[in-house]
Amino acid sequence: MAKTGKRLRAAAATIERGRQHPLGEAVALVKSNATAKFDETVELALGLGVDPRHADQMVRGAVTLPHGTGKTVRVGVFARGEKADEAKAAGADVVGAEDLAEKVQAGQIEFDRCIATPDMMPLVGRLGKVLGPRGLMPNPKLGTVTPNVKEAIEAAKGGQVQFRVEKAGIVHAGVGKASFPADHLVANVKAFVDAINKAKPSGAKGTYLKRASLSSTMGPGVKLEVPSLVG
Repeated sequence: MAKTGKRLRAAAATIERGRQHPLGEAVALVKSNATAKFDETVELALGLGVDPRHADQMVRGAVTLPHGTGKTVRVGVFARGEKADEAKAAGADVVGAEDLAEKVQAGQIEFDRCIATPDMMPLVGRLGKVLGPRGLMPNPKLGTVTPNVKEAIEAAKGGQVQFRVEKAGIVHAGVGKASFPADHLVANVKAFVDAINKAKPSGAKGTYLKRASLSSTMGPGVKLEVPSLVG
């Protein structure tokens, strides 16, 4: 334990100098620097060799982390009839149709993930200006436009993370909480990176996964050795 502590202190001294760290060491550093009074979120940021202004270089998708995110996700579902009943039984926090659309239009957005059955999309489509900027617009590619509402709700509440590359080629996500065991955070990071690699677009040229860093909500970023993220 003494040797481990000494190694971590030495590694911590290199954070500001920008040295890259293997994933396991980086996780330990991030956990040790998460000293806020609340349970900080551990965030992963990846720099990709893509230009998302080109359609064939867009990176987007979803992945269910093996140990969840540690976050309580409120799910809203646009559905009618039996599908609405199914959504309520599956644990959706808000379920509705025109009544829910009116609330959303008025700015009453009481959910973190939005799911819709296919027949509801003409209604939901009118809410694009409200839901789109918040990243809440249901999308069939992400499994949030689906007749299988029970499965979608369970995925959302069970640790599914959606991702989309930003203009600068950065994609980021919360991969757990600082209170998680280190091996759980390592597994979550690797699962997320694996999903990013599987989502590699046809138009990506050269090095795809260029750089990475890990941080907690209030802590400093720790640069990662990219090869340690795979496998």
